[in-house]
Amino acid sequence: MSYKGFINCNSRVSKEEQEFYDLKMKAAEYYRANGVPQKLEGVLNDMFFDKPEDIYGYLANYFSKLSSPPVISRLLGKEIYDGKGQLSLQAQVLCIIKNEEKTTCSAVISSHREVLDNSFQDPSGVTNINNDKRRDSVMAALHWIHESLNTILKGSDPCDQTGVDKILSDFFMARYLEDQDIRNREKENPPPSVPVPEPSPPTAPHKDKKGGDKGKKGNSTEKPIPPPEPSELVLPGSMAIGSVSLAVAKTGALLQCLPLYKYIKALRNQQPCPKEMHIPVPLVTLLSCGKMSPGKLNLLDEVIVIPKAGQRLKQPVLPTVSDSGALVVGYERPEQPLDLITEASNNLGLALGKGIHLAVNCAAHNLMDYPKGKYEVITGTPKSPDELVDMYEALISKYPAVVALIDPLRKEDVEQWERLSSVVGASCSLLSDISSKPQCHSSREDTPSLPGVRGYILNQSNETTVTDLIHVTTENNGAVIIGTTCGEPCSDDALSDVVVGLGVGYVKLGGLNRGERLTKYNRLISIEEELAQQGILDSRKQHTSPLFVGETEEQSST
Repeated sequence: MSYKGFINCNSRVSKEEQEFYDLKMKAAEYYRANGVPQKLEGVLNDMFFDKPEDIYGYLANYFSKLSSPPVISRLLGKEIYDGKGQLSLQAQVLCIIKNEEKTTCSAVISSHREVLDNSFQDPSGVTNINNDKRRDSVMAALHWIHESLNTILKGSDPCDQTGVDKILSDFFMARYLEDQDIRNREKENPPPSVPVPEPSPPTAPHKDKKGGDKGKKGNSTEKPIPPPEPSELVLPGSMAIGSVSLAVAKTGALLQCLPLYKYIKALRNQQPCPKEMHIPVPLVTLLSCGKMSPGKLNLLDEVIVIPKAGQRLKQPVLPTVSDSGALVVGYERPEQPLDLITEASNNLGLALGKGIHLAVNCAAHNLMDYPKGKYEVITGTPKSPDELVDMYEALISKYPAVVALIDPLRKEDVEQWERLSSVVGASCSLLSDISSKPQCHSSREDTPSLPGVRGYILNQSNETTVTDLIHVTTENNGAVIIGTTCGEPCSDDALSDVVVGLGVGYVKLGGLNRGERLTKYNRLISIEEELAQQGILDSRKQHTSPLFVGETEEQSST
């Protein structure tokens, strides 16, 4: 090799060495800028003194704490079916965790229910209309999730529940206002309509000497009933909001290695570790004697048992089928199912009115026959609002174990609500079901006000977020019962975690004859056992508001 060749060879080697040296300097600067040498030195020193059996597990745990926090990468929506076989929606959250996209949690909320204009429509036609509306709503929700929500939530912190719910609520409000604007324009330019004859006024009641309740007489002159309030608008696609909110809450709980109920409790109380938690008293539906039952009686849509306070959850679960999980039975008079339960309680040695109590969901808004202006309480025996109040007064007097009436009248019959409260309010709580009323933009600011109403039943459906539930239960402390709808998800038991985390006193899950309801009861039992093992179970010995007033409180604790 010539001298020139030797020089060229040395020059080539020097260039490669220089490039390699520059690369090493860049790597050193990169690691130094990110503090890697110091962190490595620190963890190696700690590990030497700790001497863990799993060296690499020790290192993995250490560096996982230093990794970037997870962020939402995208959302997925899926069509599923609820406990009634109706089309529903599942929302799924995917996150970037340690540089990898991972599926975290999914959620399904209660299917919404729309109030029909009247209850005398053709059942098959109503079913087809509802199925079409449900499909349209699910399709709209899928579009929201895969398009708009996917974009606006990308990069969000799944542990920032308040921030995520604010984004969701703002998005929904924008869609809601758009829909209102379209409806207002349609009202300004309505299509030509066909004249509809006015309904005939209510006919005078036919006096039947044999039928009807004896005792108090109804008013001689019938008052015209107030017209029904417009049903609350259910915006197609709104179920995407509640589903995504719950899925994000479950994701946040998973990432923080907390059960969902403790995570929601921390969100509500703004403190990480609650000292004590209690299990809501389950309101168990035993019988259903509503409009869909085979007998003439329509009034007792649900007969609900209220267990004794202070019992473990396994104790009050009684062997008890409607959509709510209760036995559907046909009766002619409201006394018959109550007599049956009284007799069964006596045979079992249960003190009805002391050990256990009853509540009745009347669902009176479904019983109004508007052409007659009366409630079809019993087929062939309509009752005016005043006559219905008299009937409740007699029923509560005969059955003092009934300590709550849910929706005993339409919300429009304000005068009768006030009268009913004055005659039974000392021993019986009046409750209003506001499940169909949106919680995100009305209930927090303007909770429905009815005379004598002590509490409200609501659930998470449509656009109601987890933050909405926290606000409503906080601002109406002691006046909220969380309930379910007829269309409950089959496998999602998150509602049980939610009610424990919210700290409500009661939860209305329905009966024990349907799997989608038993999953929630089973989850409540599991949570109760976890809290007992951790020594933070608060076993309340007395019932709380909104049920039980006056001396009934003392009876329930004996």
